Formats: sequence, C-alpha cells, structure tokens
Amino acid sequence: MNKPTNIDEYIAQSPEATQSVLQEIRMFIRGLVPDATEAISYGIPTWVLNGNLVHIAAYERHIGFYPAPSGLQAFEADLAGYKKGKGSVQFPLDRPIPWALIERIVQWRKAEQLAKKARKTRK
Repeated sequence: MNKPTNIDEYIAQSPEATQSVLQEIRMFIRGLVPDATEAISYGIPTWVLNGNLVHIAAYERHIGFYPAPSGLQAFEADLAGYKKGKGSVQFPLDRPIPWALIERIVQWRKAEQLAKKARKTRK
C-alpha cells in the first residue's frame, strides 16, 4: 500500500471487502461530527476535533476503531465481546457493525474533546 494522503486514497487502497464498510463508517462519523476535520494520522483515517477524535483502519477480517484509551475505558462493558488493544477495538467483518455503539462512543469523545478545549480557553 502506498502511503495515502487522504481518506479517499486510503479507502481505494484498502482490501476490497472493507472498502464499502469504510465508506459507510466515514459517512456515519461525518454525520455525527460534521465540524471535525478528516485527515490521515498514523497512516489511517482520522477525525480531528481539538486533537484526534477517532481513527479507523481496514484489515482483512476486521475494521479497527480507535477512540483513544479513554473512549475504550468509558465503554468497557459495551465492548466486552470484542477484541481490544490499548487504544483500539476490532469490529469483525463477519458480524454487523455496531452503529449505535459507535455513535455513543463518537459523541462521548466529541464531548470529551470540547470539554478539553473549554478548559484550555478558561486558563
């Protein structure tokens, strides 16, 4: 895979089985946080709102979702059935994407990032 410079390139270079799912997740996140900026960070699609909000990544058998360690900790019980890493969770392609859970996590992260900005503004 060539190093992508934007999300369109990333999706086009991803495994064919993941391309439509990536596009769906992209549009979903855009709808949830239209004020976030799309970027490539750490080589993967990223939404930025007062710092990194969430990332996604394509793999052969799953979609990686990276809501920062705080996002995983806040939804630990909801994510119990999924494989997790320090800052990521894997959504297997052979299971339905948990849209409602993604929405809750993204909205939680948005609130967290906006609160962080408000704290900086008050100082």
